[in-house]
Amino acid sequence: MAAVGQRGTVQQYPGFNSQEDAAKLRKAMKGLGTDEDAIIEVLARRTIAQRQQIKTDFKTAFGRDLISDLKSEISGNFEQVVLGLMMTPVMYDVHELKKAIKGNRDEGSVVDEERAKQDAQVLYEAGEKQWGTDETAFLSILCVRNPAHLRKVFEDYNIIANKDIESSIKGEMSGSLETALLAIVKNMKNQPAYFAERLYKSMKGAGTDDDTLIRVMVSRCEVDMLDIKQEFQRMYGKSLYSFIKGDCSGDYKKILLELCGGE
Repeated sequence: MAAVGQRGTVQQYPGFNSQEDAAKLRKAMKGLGTDEDAIIEVLARRTIAQRQQIKTDFKTAFGRDLISDLKSEISGNFEQVVLGLMMTPVMYDVHELKKAIKGNRDEGSVVDEERAKQDAQVLYEAGEKQWGTDETAFLSILCVRNPAHLRKVFEDYNIIANKDIESSIKGEMSGSLETALLAIVKNMKNQPAYFAERLYKSMKGAGTDDDTLIRVMVSRCEVDMLDIKQEFQRMYGKSLYSFIKGDCSGDYKKILLELCGGE
């Protein structure tokens, strides 16, 4: 599997010159009218670190705040994508739920087989085996263990409970907690497929869930967008590029297609 950052559609821009980019952005926004294509060309083709450097050099060269200038020149969903690109990295998904847990998720990839069996047993006893559900046990395992370890926990759970973890969560919980825990399980089992599903649901049918579409495209473009595109094609028989092209319009569409990285 490729290292983090190698499966993104947005990569380190070759020959990067942050001062030149700052000057291009200033020119794009100075005077009457705004050159949105120039803004897309710079910001959608640079990494987070490169964009932060451009922001610093913009302030140094022109004594102006790049974010403020962008806000005053552009609007709507296009503005939301651009401002999202200018943020420092954020954890978007199940963020509020994870904040409730003491300690952060183990970001390693070590699988402790004995611990995985114990975790699976704890989950079984916290839900299927007793009257009522111990939600804390689910939270303390699903929100803290690393993805590789959790995939082993899910396998062991199938054997112990004779059903998959999703079925147990659906049967034992309800409301926003059920939704959040199911999202974590999907994410841990196959992260690109999880994000492909979120993108599909944000665009299918009447209307568009622009918040979800923007969050996923911005947060994953440097991480695993290539894998998400593959999963999207496999799951829905259409390319993510064609979905965006058919669902969005104007500069909003242009910048999302740039982040998507072509067919």
